[in-house]
Amino acid sequence: MDLHILDHRLRVTSICKEGLVNFTHSLIKLMFLRNRTRCKFFSLTETPDNYTVVLDEEGFQELPSSEHLQVEGATWLPLNVVSNGNASSSSQAVGVTKIAKSVIAPLAEQHVSVFMLSTYQTDFILVREKDLPVVIHTLEEEFNIYREEGGEPIPVHSKDMQNGFHKNGKEAVKLTVHPVLSPQNQFCVMSLDPDTLPAIATTLIDVLFYSNSSVKDEAPPTQGLDCIKFFSFSLIDGYISIVMDTETQRQFPTNLLFTSSSGELWRMVRIGGQPLDFDECGIVAQISQPLAEADISAYYISTFSFDHALVPEEDISSVIAMLQQQRLEVVS
Repeated sequence: MDLHILDHRLRVTSICKEGLVNFTHSLIKLMFLRNRTRCKFFSLTETPDNYTVVLDEEGFQELPSSEHLQVEGATWLPLNVVSNGNASSSSQAVGVTKIAKSVIAPLAEQHVSVFMLSTYQTDFILVREKDLPVVIHTLEEEFNIYREEGGEPIPVHSKDMQNGFHKNGKEAVKLTVHPVLSPQNQFCVMSLDPDTLPAIATTLIDVLFYSNSSVKDEAPPTQGLDCIKFFSFSLIDGYISIVMDTETQRQFPTNLLFTSSSGELWRMVRIGGQPLDFDECGIVAQISQPLAEADISAYYISTFSFDHALVPEEDISSVIAMLQQQRLEVVS
């Protein structure tokens, strides 16, 4: 297997709901006017709490300074696992599950914080730029590692890193197993031909910026029976990915959006009772490892406040039971 360090330097930001009006011009430009910006990596996710925007440095320059914008201090680098034809396991699972044991768990053991972004096409593992020597040292036995520069993959090894391998200096702390919540929404993971993006532009703008949803955005859910507002749009290196619930999907033309041939529906597991800390390690691992052991597919989307895993609808009951049992075992 190959691991690519993509040629993007990313910022992770949050826009509060009441401040969105200050950013609509910039966000619309980044989403729809690709010829007017040099941004190549853009992701916008709406949750009941805020809007999380992950974008490269070129895109970040498009955002105005504002008291309504929070910016995580680090620069993040996206990693992407690419199969080189040799299957690493017999698992048929997709999403973060297939990289749980080879990437997510080893990084957690080395106290490396990760920020996950699953899309229709692939899974991006974001790591802090300062942690890259640790990442390479940890994963180079399992992967051929390449750093993309100007579109060309350049092999890298830990001995090539200017700063060399160094311990993170983070003390091993007791793992916090966070509570999980499963709203009742059914979700779709979809894509779109970029050339047809203008055809759904007005619907997208309405959903993201002007929708009078019946969901109470002001009150994050406290019970597993609630539905929540969750919508994610990514435009990364020319590929579009959209995650939305089935209610929202009905607003879009049926002939433009496409999903897998099975048309699978997904249910959400939201991780965290209180906003998560960017410095905390092992959050993704505590979700993805049990799913990998059970061979259950999962898309995983981190946001500024909480993490979200999407699992097949038929597996949601067993997943919730599994994760709740895991929490009980740690607490006891």
